[in-house]
Amino acid sequence: MADVADKAYDRDSSTAAAKGTFWAWLNKRFPAEEFIRSQALDYYAPKNFNFWYFFGFIALTVLVIQLLTGIFLTMFYKPGATTAFDSVNYIMREVDFGWLIRYLHSTGASAFFAVIYLHMYRGLLYGSYKTPRELLWLFGMLIYLALMAEAFFGYVLPWGNMSFWAAQVIINLFGVIPGIGPGLVQWIRGDYGVADATLTRFFSLHVVAVPLILLLLVVLHLVALRQVGSNNPDGIEIKEKRDRAGRPLDGVPFHPFYTSKDFAAVSGFLTVFALIVFFVPSFGGLFLEPANFTPADPVSSPPDITPAWYFTPYYAILRGMPNKAVGELLLLLSVLAYFFLPWLDRSPVKSIRYRGWIFKAFLGLFTISFIALMYLGMQPPQGIYVTLSRVFTVTYFAFFVLMPFYTAIDPVKPVPQRVTYHGSEAEQVSSHG
Repeated sequence: MADVADKAYDRDSSTAAAKGTFWAWLNKRFPAEEFIRSQALDYYAPKNFNFWYFFGFIALTVLVIQLLTGIFLTMFYKPGATTAFDSVNYIMREVDFGWLIRYLHSTGASAFFAVIYLHMYRGLLYGSYKTPRELLWLFGMLIYLALMAEAFFGYVLPWGNMSFWAAQVIINLFGVIPGIGPGLVQWIRGDYGVADATLTRFFSLHVVAVPLILLLLVVLHLVALRQVGSNNPDGIEIKEKRDRAGRPLDGVPFHPFYTSKDFAAVSGFLTVFALIVFFVPSFGGLFLEPANFTPADPVSSPPDITPAWYFTPYYAILRGMPNKAVGELLLLLSVLAYFFLPWLDRSPVKSIRYRGWIFKAFLGLFTISFIALMYLGMQPPQGIYVTLSRVFTVTYFAFFVLMPFYTAIDPVKPVPQRVTYHGSEAEQVSSHG
């Protein structure tokens, strides 16, 4: 048996050598060609994608930027109450191109959430959370939670005055949990106050634990996407109608049709991203608050303590409630509500193209509410701002709470049998020939 195996190995080696390519040698030992073919060449995507479908690939691009810049920042950052702020200044002033790496990372955090919010909104528009994509949506929402945790830990690390006091506010939210609240707060801080131990554990979570969880969830999200296939603006399952070769009639190969478009979209995104990084990295205090350019001061808080802009909708909900416990409960529910969308939506159609005026009105009101809460979360918690926060909190939750009712009675249009995009005859031939 050993001789047979040796002869087979020698024959395989000679065959690879005969082909004279590293690619042939590699594919005998690793399914690289099979993987590329299954994930790009033989993967068919709907032919009617529009610009809303660029944001998933852009999000992957930003994730790579964050990982690479984060690696370089950890080489010079020193976690600790007495060293963190100075190490960030050292990166900005002394490390070659340290300022660029830091601004790429800080701007990347805001860009990540901007892209993710647009990606999630596309799911709301076209019903990407409905059957058979429930698990795909849940993985996406878990990615969102992991991003929120990653962003919060990273926000604290510069140890500026806003970072310090924002950490105080957010960590103390866990104190209202009955029974375990006070102990949980102390465990998160690692001390009796936000101090050196807090920075150390936040640093370890930010650079090791959460990124590993995030990468795992991204892989699961992509695996689930390949299993059920991409949704499209018509909400039609293209796998149900195939040609004789088994290829979807309303699909085109992901490569080169969409890889080329995705790279064009990424090029446009990177252009805007570079303009912000080089000319307005703080974005008027929205991406980097002025209070964070001063060291943490436990005895002097900033005039208005607010989190990063991507957390302000939930912060406005928290501050708008007269009762702290109620505010914290609503804050939690405002995030978790997205997880239940696949079971709250009773509409027989997926896409907004074929939904009635009731759903469109509720989605429009939800959109206005989210943007308004984002603005209100940046304003002082007083007067009209508090009143408006309460009003928009009601309209925000109405989108979720009333969904089983208004989607059930919403008048819908007939969904076509095929996607509504019709390319030229030459395009159709090239996509299936």
